[in-house]
Amino acid sequence: MDAIFKALSDETRRNLLDMLREKDGQTLSELEAELARRSGEAQAMTRFGVMKHLKLLEEASLVVTRRSGRFKYHYLNAVPLQEVIDRWIEPLTQKPLARMALDLKAELEGRRPMSETEKPDFVLETYIKTSIDKLWAALTEADHSEKYHFAKARINTDMTKGSRFDKITPDGSVMLGGKILDLDPPRRLDLTFEPGWCSPEEKNHSRVSYELEAMGDICKLTILHYAIPEGQDGVKDGWARVVASLKSYLETGEGLDIAPAGS
Repeated sequence: MDAIFKALSDETRRNLLDMLREKDGQTLSELEAELARRSGEAQAMTRFGVMKHLKLLEEASLVVTRRSGRFKYHYLNAVPLQEVIDRWIEPLTQKPLARMALDLKAELEGRRPMSETEKPDFVLETYIKTSIDKLWAALTEADHSEKYHFAKARINTDMTKGSRFDKITPDGSVMLGGKILDLDPPRRLDLTFEPGWCSPEEKNHSRVSYELEAMGDICKLTILHYAIPEGQDGVKDGWARVVASLKSYLETGEGLDIAPAGS
């Protein structure tokens, strides 16, 4: 938490986060140019200065980076901020501050899995005190998913490439569906995401990749979301809530009561 508050204490770093909130996945050159535009050329910061601020934001996990080809893109990571909200703000208000608007889009069947040359629309990253096998099970097994998902949705899948990967609510409806594009248990899972609350058209679909990395007695989880349609920016806030509840479930045995507004 100390690193988060230190990172947020500087106006320039807050401005950088604002820029990424407005447009995620920017290069250093783009951020440098926009910062100069906002502050005025007379007060423009050097490239090295911008890099120092970004490094502090990365150390606080508020910004994560992803390389695509020769470019390095910066993404606002909402998970640490969501954890601050869940710890201090949410218990006081009992009102979710980010909606679970997982209105998702994709270009799907027949396309190759995500690769290092594709640029995700956003990246979320968190560290969980658990084993990689337990994290994989929580992401893919019904008995786990209903314990941290706000809708108590159970995963229904046989976990084979090309098979369905659906989240079923207690009333039997498909809240979120998709197909498994590729998988490498327990390290990677690539899915299409087809929201059950949208019309069943491809324009409403998107693609998600889970990356798991064991690091001693903790595990790093990275979620990359691709091809989000215009007007569905709320998906990132929704993912932050799901990931925060997943982390709590694996570390304490209980998920978080952070259902979206109106649910």
